[in-house]
Amino acid sequence: MTTFQAHDGTALHYEQLGDGAPLLAIPGGPGADARYLGDLGGLDAHRRLIRLDPRGSGRSTEPADRASCSFTEQVKDLEALREHLGLDSFDLLGHSAGALTAQRYAAEFPHRVRSLVLVTPVGRGSREPDEAELAALRAARADQPWYPDAARAAALLAAGQGDPAELTERITPFFWGSWDDRARAASFDPELVPIALWMRAAFYAGAGEAAPVAVPVLVVAGQLDGMIGTAPARLAAALHPGARLEVLEGVGHRPWVEKPAEFARLVGEFLLG
Repeated sequence: MTTFQAHDGTALHYEQLGDGAPLLAIPGGPGADARYLGDLGGLDAHRRLIRLDPRGSGRSTEPADRASCSFTEQVKDLEALREHLGLDSFDLLGHSAGALTAQRYAAEFPHRVRSLVLVTPVGRGSREPDEAELAALRAARADQPWYPDAARAAALLAAGQGDPAELTERITPFFWGSWDDRARAASFDPELVPIALWMRAAFYAGAGEAAPVAVPVLVVAGQLDGMIGTAPARLAAALHPGARLEVLEGVGHRPWVEKPAEFARLVGEFLLG
């Protein structure tokens, strides 16, 4: 783990795994500890995987100004990290909410991004789920033993009743293609720094009109993603000229956990061009 100073003096942490051409990975959440990304299904076997803890997230410092945590402002941190690492350009991957930061950086600094990978993105310039699709994805799991409790928790969460953290934990099975021991371990890893309660509002404060990017783009969606659905990925793919959309069957919001070999092969081949 290494620390560098952002433009405003905030201390930010990142970790590097493997060797090869640099691939900078931005976690979702917003505000999640980047360690949940793991090695992204084994991408570090042929890549220098750089996992950034965004400001106020994971082991990075909370900034003096929480407004600086909006994804539009966090673009400055990516540029500061690029300068710190001495990179002329790099490949960029954003997962979930982190895909918003990745898209904004690629739009502002296209000459620095060789290619862009968006993994189960939440949208283009804001969070853009199709509620009807999400309802259908969740209803299709009604035969699962965990469904009744998860459905009750989802209803309470939508009504603004109860503890959001506790209810979100109860609906977590919807986010996976298979709710098994591997998914449970990945979802509730006690070593990860919890997401700050204020982060969501600060992060999405930058939401606005999205801009197409002029770099090669791969968008990966999970067929059974009951967190965000496939609609945001389809919107992102339609926005960026020539973007390639891949919907992986049988997986949810973290496809590299459920189908690591397929995910790594797909992304690895794309990065090779």
